[in-house]
Amino acid sequence: MTEQSGAKWHDEPTDYAQIGKLPRTEAASANDAAPPAGVIGSLNITAAAADPELLDLPWHIALEDWPAAYLAALPRGISRHIVRFAHLGGSVIAIKETSEHVARHEYHMLRKLARMDVPCVEPVAVITGRTTVDGKPLNPVLVTRHLKFSMPYRALFSQMLRRDTLTRLIDAQALLLVRLHLIGFYWGDVSLSNTLFRRDAGAFAAYLVDAETGELYPDLSMGQREYDLEIARVNIAGELMDLLEGGLIEEKVDPVATSELIMDSYRRLWAELTEKESFELDERWRVGARIRRLNELGFDVEEYAIKTTPDGSTIQLQPKVVDAGHHQRRLLRLTGLDAQENQARRLLNDMDQFRADNNPDMDEEISAHTWVSQIFEPIVRSIPRDLAGKLEPAEVVHEVLEHRWYMSEKQDSYIPLAEAVQSYLDTILRHRRDEAAIMLNPDTAMLKILDAEAEESRYDEDEYPDSDD
Repeated sequence: MTEQSGAKWHDEPTDYAQIGKLPRTEAASANDAAPPAGVIGSLNITAAAADPELLDLPWHIALEDWPAAYLAALPRGISRHIVRFAHLGGSVIAIKETSEHVARHEYHMLRKLARMDVPCVEPVAVITGRTTVDGKPLNPVLVTRHLKFSMPYRALFSQMLRRDTLTRLIDAQALLLVRLHLIGFYWGDVSLSNTLFRRDAGAFAAYLVDAETGELYPDLSMGQREYDLEIARVNIAGELMDLLEGGLIEEKVDPVATSELIMDSYRRLWAELTEKESFELDERWRVGARIRRLNELGFDVEEYAIKTTPDGSTIQLQPKVVDAGHHQRRLLRLTGLDAQENQARRLLNDMDQFRADNNPDMDEEISAHTWVSQIFEPIVRSIPRDLAGKLEPAEVVHEVLEHRWYMSEKQDSYIPLAEAVQSYLDTILRHRRDEAAIMLNPDTAMLKILDAEAEESRYDEDEYPDSDD
């Protein structure tokens, strides 16, 4: 698939010798000027991999007028652009109408972030040269892959989330921002609206959706980081005010005070990951303790610097390279399972306990594969087809293990796995809403209807407080 030859674009929008946005030599959108002669009716697709089914979609129709037969019924967040979800083969794509400059910049930026293992949506293509059947130019589009089992924050709030759950949502946003800043990414438009959330063993995992204002640098200054953080605070406060006005959060929630939680969460995490730590020479055990704390936060330390004072009495420690996904990588290495960080930590805990209870002398990798065949796979296979879209498999296994633990506590006896699975299916999963298929962009009235029909989950903070695993 080719790119329009007249456009002046670098392969990567992160050339550090080039400050700011990429140069723009053409009209920003189809509304600014007509395409050059000879381009009318000539569709141009820039994509990392050929996907012929893209050509089957009605690119000659303005996105807001696309027939319902092409569209997928999924929740859509607030956007300044026209956005639609569409079916593409066996997957779902998100299509956003924008200018060519912004579409190409965001496409390349998302590709760069994906190569750096940052949680973000997958870019599929940039499509330009769109025209109607009578030759009228249409705006270019950016195509990204829909992140399965993810939801925009407004869809999450259709369940009238409590203040504690809202705090976990903001913590996930803070963690995402820290990860972005660690690699030198300045977002420029941090908000809940520009983020997708997936459930992660009682918490949430945040994914970047909108990167059109983002830039990558070798590193960020404190001013850049603080400005991104201030943007986050202001935007989140506005979004929470909107939710409060619509009756979707508890009245006791203070939007401004709650939005400021991201400042505290971000700064605590940033300090733990980057600040120097000084201690006495006979406290060298604190090197290992610091690394274990970072591992518990989900980060690996591949390099650290240790300096001693001239008199040799004090040691200074500072992590140099910190990579997120400590538990994810261990789970993937042992089992081949790909899960969110908290899910991976929960599954690893059960896996380690399984080994200790059954055969502590068994090789770790062999024990891990035994756990997969005796615990993980039987749970996943037991999910009826009509319930398979409720939650992703790793989250289901986590919830089954939690449910089994609560049953054992309540009955003060051992609960067989099969019994726990059946109880979970009957009392919890069957009554959950299907997070892989929610109606498209529900308005406030529909959100209230969904809230009225939502079950009282047995994992509410009142009955089943969150586990610290």
